[in-house]
Amino acid sequence: MKPNIELINPPELGPHSGYSQGMKTESARLLFVSGQVGWDSEAKLVSAEFLAQYEQALANVLAVVRQAGGQPENLVRLTIYVLDREEYLANRKPLGELYRRQMGKHYPAMTLVEVKGFLEDGARVELEATAAL
Repeated sequence: MKPNIELINPPELGPHSGYSQGMKTESARLLFVSGQVGWDSEAKLVSAEFLAQYEQALANVLAVVRQAGGQPENLVRLTIYVLDREEYLANRKPLGELYRRQMGKHYPAMTLVEVKGFLEDGARVELEATAAL
């Protein structure tokens, strides 16, 4: 059963692009997805490059969601941790393209956080998520 998820975007917060201000759901089971970096099934980073790591990290998040019986549109929250905010901003257009390839036009509530480092050497990005199943 697909949960009813309502986008919450109050007009007083102004226009926004690429995310929802909030998402509301009732009577849904919640899935909390651990932080995922851009590594493969051998726990090796797919690349030293930011975009490739982001794409793989998002694929890893979605693999967990699918294993639990969900789809991309079940994501209600996505937190993006990056080493370099400027690198993220410089890559917004290609990030948007690769995001839409995996997520379509579904935009959960999102937060971007710049961090000092990650546990995994060489990681440039980590994603964690919540899904309503």
